[in-house]
Amino acid sequence: MEKIIFTGPMGAGKTTAISSISEVPPISTDVRCSDNEGQARKETTTVAMDYGYFTLDDGQRVHLYGTPGQQRFDYMWTILAQGGIGLVLLLDNARPDPLADLEFYLDSFKDFINQTGAVIGITRMDVSNHVSLDDYRNKLMSRNQIFPLFEIDARQANDVKILVHALLAILQAQM
Repeated sequence: MEKIIFTGPMGAGKTTAISSISEVPPISTDVRCSDNEGQARKETTTVAMDYGYFTLDDGQRVHLYGTPGQQRFDYMWTILAQGGIGLVLLLDNARPDPLADLEFYLDSFKDFINQTGAVIGITRMDVSNHVSLDDYRNKLMSRNQIFPLFEIDARQANDVKILVHALLAILQAQM
């Protein structure tokens, strides 16, 4: 079973991305936001996981698991990453400090990424461009980490598929 993990801060587009490419209505554990951060950004948030799947051209099914974005649910990150083949990190460019978000999630999933691979999708660049793709690349370079980096719209299936196919290409190259 091919299992890809989608992670990132609340509101980055994980649920939307999985929904945009899943062949079945995704399983979602969204509930009404109860904290101030959540209520200011969106009405609902994932508390356990999102799940969907899609089939590659060769017939292989890829299972998609989305983590909760809030740190208080980080125990789910470890559970969901078990058996995963790679990570799709989504970052919301309209958040106050998306470069800090980048570092936080790369650090939080460090062991998993080191054993597998990762790609990064930047969402909402149309809403805020105070941080550019070059800024993300420079931050990654300063950390000695090189990952494919894409500006995406999580609502667009083709954008999300580019992330998944890039991740699968990286994993294939590592074999």
